[in-house]
Amino acid sequence: MLTAFGGMFKKIIVVLLIGFIAWAFQTIRPPPPNICGSAGGPPITAPRIKLRDGRYLAYKEHGVPKETAKYKIIYSHGFGSSRHELAITTWEIVEELQVYFVTFDRPGYGESDPDPKRTTKSIALDIEELADQLALGSKFYLLGLSMGGQVLWGCLKYIPHRLAGATLLCPVINYWWPSFPANLSEEAYYQQFPQDQWALRVAHYAPWLNYWWNTQKWFPASSVIAGKPKFSQQDISLISKLTRGEKRKENVTQQGDFESRHRDMMIGFGKWEFDPMELENPFLGNEGSVHIWQGDEDGLVPVILQRYIAGKLPWIHYHELPGAGHVFPFADGMTETILKTLLLSEK
Repeated sequence: MLTAFGGMFKKIIVVLLIGFIAWAFQTIRPPPPNICGSAGGPPITAPRIKLRDGRYLAYKEHGVPKETAKYKIIYSHGFGSSRHELAITTWEIVEELQVYFVTFDRPGYGESDPDPKRTTKSIALDIEELADQLALGSKFYLLGLSMGGQVLWGCLKYIPHRLAGATLLCPVINYWWPSFPANLSEEAYYQQFPQDQWALRVAHYAPWLNYWWNTQKWFPASSVIAGKPKFSQQDISLISKLTRGEKRKENVTQQGDFESRHRDMMIGFGKWEFDPMELENPFLGNEGSVHIWQGDEDGLVPVILQRYIAGKLPWIHYHELPGAGHVFPFADGMTETILKTLLLSEK
């Protein structure tokens, strides 16, 4: 009888274990994306191009007509934003310099199809295709903010021959890039909120848990996803300017958080196929230039690591702003300075 009871108990344990595994799988598994234009999905309102793998990329044109523009710039938006982000610039400077801008929804954001196979290389090729299908010419400029600035490292690696110049505004840093000295990256890492340290660990070491970690209620998730990042005093005073596009915020992640913000984290802090600090100067003939702008009080992107990158890549023009935080491009006069430095300074 005891033997029979023991056998039944083992069966119960097995059933419970299977049930737990099934529950855990459903819990950590992100929901499928709600793709624009699909049955029941959000409507398509933006112009889009069809990419090499059948995905669609939504874009928006700004500034002077491209046929008469002196400069053509592709802008890569930041984390949790969209093609509407170009509020950092003004019509006055765009008209003065005769600039044509095109912004686009990065994969999974806004009205661009998700890319479950997204890599640093694939997004660079997306940008190249956008330039080709919009007939921007053999070379164009790039401008990227925050996570959108990090994207530009892939462009410098995979499509340098297409670039006339590039500006990375407080580009997000991956603490696991191999060239960082361990003590330096560790120092910068522990400057982050404890909750962000854990969120970054998950994104890097267990990306399959990233969605669950940032949606569960037991532990604090990423402060950026929660909308409470480590802002500086300057950031706080400038935040009101960011609300100009608030009415569009609901459309930013309308296809789902996983293929937009969460995949951003998985790619940005994952294992890269190259080390940005080993890149070579794409403008050996001084026919173009690359710039990094960084605030020394940025609470999201450690200035000590940005300084190290600039030291490793002396061909990059590094501009550090005293007292500036993460949203410094929205400060009065910054757009004019950034654009004129990229477009008009001696190459």
